[in-house]
Amino acid sequence: MNVQNLISIDIKKALIHSGAPKHCDPLIFRTLNLNISDYQSNAAMKIAKILKLDPYQFAKTVISKIKNSNMYHTIKVAKPGFINIILDRNWLSKKLEIALYSDRLDVNSVTPKNIVVDYSSPNIAKEMHIGHLRSTIIGDATVRIIEFLGHNVIRSNHIGDWGTHFGMLIAYIYNDKKKSISKISLTDIEKLYQKAKIKYDHDPEFAKLSKEYVVKLQNEDQYCQYLWKKLVSVTIKYNAKIYKKLNVTLKNEHIKGESSYKNMLPEVISDLKKKGIAVKNKGSLIVVLEKYKNRYGNPMGVVIQKKDGGYLYSIIDIACIKYRCEILKADKILYYTDSRQNQYLLQIWEIAKKASYIPQHVTIEHHMFGMMLSDNKRPFQTRTGNTIKLSLLLDEAIKKAKKIIKQKNPDLSEENIHKLSNIIGIGAIKYADLSKNRIKNYIFNWDEMLSFEGNTAPYIQYAYTRIMSIIRKSKTHPLSLKGNIILSKKFEIELALILLQFEEKITYAANKGTPHIICSYLYKLSEIFSNFYENCSILFAENTEISVSRLKLSLLTAKTIKLGLNLLGINTIDYM
Repeated sequence: MNVQNLISIDIKKALIHSGAPKHCDPLIFRTLNLNISDYQSNAAMKIAKILKLDPYQFAKTVISKIKNSNMYHTIKVAKPGFINIILDRNWLSKKLEIALYSDRLDVNSVTPKNIVVDYSSPNIAKEMHIGHLRSTIIGDATVRIIEFLGHNVIRSNHIGDWGTHFGMLIAYIYNDKKKSISKISLTDIEKLYQKAKIKYDHDPEFAKLSKEYVVKLQNEDQYCQYLWKKLVSVTIKYNAKIYKKLNVTLKNEHIKGESSYKNMLPEVISDLKKKGIAVKNKGSLIVVLEKYKNRYGNPMGVVIQKKDGGYLYSIIDIACIKYRCEILKADKILYYTDSRQNQYLLQIWEIAKKASYIPQHVTIEHHMFGMMLSDNKRPFQTRTGNTIKLSLLLDEAIKKAKKIIKQKNPDLSEENIHKLSNIIGIGAIKYADLSKNRIKNYIFNWDEMLSFEGNTAPYIQYAYTRIMSIIRKSKTHPLSLKGNIILSKKFEIELALILLQFEEKITYAANKGTPHIICSYLYKLSEIFSNFYENCSILFAENTEISVSRLKLSLLTAKTIKLGLNLLGINTIDYM
């Protein structure tokens, strides 16, 4: 249930009946002072200015148009035209009870759409590095959220398994006759790639040979195909271990790499030429985009095929869009890559639209993100300036979490320490990233992310653990207890109101691709529960009815935290 949405519907109807435009925004938001109201609308002041009316009198007219509802206790106007809304406490209590007994916390399902989410997308023949973290976990959190809301989500791991770097690798391995690849590891492959890249940059003959092997691979040469499949297989197996450790929902069946579209390329090239969109320029095939200018101020030309016949990433991505719209029947496509890819993606979409590959009803969004930085506000790297491998980052998080756990609880068994350190360490890394607005850069800090204070995963995980401890001490399960939720104290009402904001927050996060909204919500919920716990005795309340009520509020808080963290791909623990 979305309380804000319910109020918005009533206020909007009243605004329109009072003379406001049909598409007016009711501007409903939660207030911070319960002595004034639970929710407030500022719309009357904004609209009164447009209508040239007195805002206070217009607001009074608006509230007179609101039909009687058991949802509201009072709706009043405060000068100069604020509409203050206090919800009925019995209504709140009933809605909390419904949420408590619901596996979905009474969150409504949406009308489903086919949504393709393109995320993670590492390159083959290289280990994933920290640059892949944001794409992987922000994309996966969004996938979890929109899938929970009821959409049909098509995960797409658009891996870089095609292109020039394979020509380099295959040429290098072919030249080294002694090199066996039967038991080759990803570390071995990456070392070979580094050597091949140096040779490619300094040996024109090798560079020429590498390009020839790219074309051979694209033409399905048998030997090239054999080497390519081996390189791809080794990398995929390695990445699967990273995804499992990260608690990410990407599986092998979600891989749809660049090579998947190779058979479409000749047809797409032919179609673009036939439609006059692609033209020859100095032997290459390009698409001229008037909308985009190069450094000389001339229309930009996007190359889609080289003069040697080799295909570029641009034509692969155009074919990919065509496939997603025509075959997957996508209603929406979301891309999770960093901000540096924005102009390139806009150009590709522009070409696809020119070719009528994107139906009018389909929306495409680039949910770009910033970078992870060190204290010096430079890219987060090793001391030698190298990019940090993602596997090493995760191992370090687990190691640091294990040290903290041993200090806090030295009597835990090694098995429990291992389990907790994995959940807390990985959760800390993910939450530290997800809790930041994705469009901004952020500074990586071990001490902050593993702290049990502040907006961190351990703080929220500990809040959940404390609630579960209270429930165990009660020696009963709140769902088996009879009695209504009673809302009389300020701390009970504050907790009730934020609990009923859950659907509002996840809906917003789903629409905007902003998991940090859920992080902020869970942190605030944990804080408000802490205030409730300190000021409202649960197990030793003044009577059984109030104790039952507070146990129910506590359990609903725990269920909300658990579900919220799960939507972020972070696990909870019953003890700490």
